[in-house]
Amino acid sequence: MPTTQRAKLAVSCVFVLNGLAFASWVSRVPAIRDALELTPGAVGLLLLCLSAGTLLALPLSGAVVGGIGPARTVALSAVAVGGGLVVMASGLWLTSIPLVGAGMFVYGIGTSAWDVAMNVEAADVERRLARTIMPRFHAGFSAGTVTGALVGAGCARLGVDLSTQLVGTVLVVLVVVPLATRAFTPVEPPHPDHVGGPGVLAAWREPRTLMIGLVVLSFALAEGIANDWVALAMVDGYGASESVAATGFAVFVTAMTMGRLFGGSFVERAGRVTTLRITGVLVAAGVAVVVWSPGLPGALAGAALWGVGASLGFPLGMSAAGDDERRAAARVSVVSSIGYTAFLGGPPLVGLLADTFGVRQAVVVAAVAGLAGALVAKATAPQRAPAEADQPLA
Repeated sequence: MPTTQRAKLAVSCVFVLNGLAFASWVSRVPAIRDALELTPGAVGLLLLCLSAGTLLALPLSGAVVGGIGPARTVALSAVAVGGGLVVMASGLWLTSIPLVGAGMFVYGIGTSAWDVAMNVEAADVERRLARTIMPRFHAGFSAGTVTGALVGAGCARLGVDLSTQLVGTVLVVLVVVPLATRAFTPVEPPHPDHVGGPGVLAAWREPRTLMIGLVVLSFALAEGIANDWVALAMVDGYGASESVAATGFAVFVTAMTMGRLFGGSFVERAGRVTTLRITGVLVAAGVAVVVWSPGLPGALAGAALWGVGASLGFPLGMSAAGDDERRAAARVSVVSSIGYTAFLGGPPLVGLLADTFGVRQAVVVAAVAGLAGALVAKATAPQRAPAEADQPLA
């Protein structure tokens, strides 16, 4: 099998495992809430530990990837992710809020570096194949979250405690990821314009890069609110059981996966900008159905629409940031850093609103985010002549 095709399969694998590791615990946020006896506002503050670790590592991730390459960065990050999940499991066993928070912090550091590195590698593979396949890599992430959500739902129904589930997830990650990264594309000698101090700083001064970051921020907020709160919205807003709530999360990520699997061909016909404008509106429509549906079946349908709408914002932002391979790592790092601020402000904002209005009503913030992403979508247009700026991607 050609090197690029092997790398494509390897990148798909690490995207899947990244999603699996994430959904292995986020699908069971209600179990964390109940085990630690937290209010919705306290859940938001606890999730802030994850955001803090993420935002601490993201600005440095581009330089790390430029220094040691995507393969080694992903492999080392997987160790950090596994360590964070083990600490979280220990905190749940001991009913220790600080320990669970510390685990989320370490997990956030690991998953952020993993995220940047796998997106840099994915952008490289996409360029080599000359096809719009970034959404399919992110579909792998979503497929991993579907699997993790279904595992979470099954464990909840069978009465398997979350700590045991997390340990099982760690074993899978630490066995498979090091094997997959061996098939990544060979690391080439550094280019002067690649990452490293001046490269990263220069990327932070590029208006287009910053605007792409704003697009990703908007769609990441829409996605992140669903990841963190859709299960609780089903429980508190519609009286669903924990297993049904986990299934609701699975509906969201399944719809997101389908959008990413089949969205690439639509992007090639309509272009990034038009696609993002349409999907931003779909986010708002889906959230509205979740919030104002008269019953649980309608809310589940809204979660599916929400998932389709949120599916393409992040991968198309990564593709736009990686258009120029010489600066891809630096720009992906900057865009990821901006995008992940959604996970810093999103959880506490929704948590505070939920304390006053309820979780079901508080998630309307995601609708606002979707519309904002649609409004600034033009920043993702390829850097071409003005007459070609919104033409379909080849």
